[in-house]
Amino acid sequence: MDFAKVQAALEQHGYAVTTFATKEDAAAYLNREIDGVSVGFGGSMTLREMGLHESLPTHNELWSHWEPRDGATPDEMRKKAMTTDVYLCSANGLAETGEIINIDGTGNRVASTLFGHKKVYFVVGRNKLAPTYDEALWRARNIAAPKNAMRFNVKTPCVANGGGKCFDCKSPARICKALVVFWDKPTCCDMEVVLIDEDLGY
Repeated sequence: MDFAKVQAALEQHGYAVTTFATKEDAAAYLNREIDGVSVGFGGSMTLREMGLHESLPTHNELWSHWEPRDGATPDEMRKKAMTTDVYLCSANGLAETGEIINIDGTGNRVASTLFGHKKVYFVVGRNKLAPTYDEALWRARNIAAPKNAMRFNVKTPCVANGGGKCFDCKSPARICKALVVFWDKPTCCDMEVVLIDEDLGY
């Protein structure tokens, strides 16, 4: 994947962009950049695989519904994460032309990337990239969403059929209920895309 092309497109769309060869290098950078602030996490296997759930809380106040604390429920943790200084998540699809795509079931992750934080980081492995917007959208719907549904072990057609594609189902257990496309960086806050030349997450 040509990161230089992706970086140029993202910068034209208004994002700051940093690129790294490994998840360890990217994690070290994020730990240097994010220090002494409140941090919210969207549900992200990418962040977990980078060890950020363990490293960032050692010098920041972290709110993640995957690690409820202080007797808080997961929903209370989601709400806390929406009011932090910094928010981190990944992307379900990233087009080489600069569009960022995320699909959500609860809505907290996509909502938190749109408004309310001083800075938002999209941390993205090379496997999330696709040449065009249409292909990035296809990836988000037919690769990322079914794999996440399988991880949650929900009763949906995509899980029953091995996670190979989206059936645009009407199942009550459907997890892909909201889709957000970033055509350009919103004016609400700073946003940075951290590109990593490894396969991470779904």
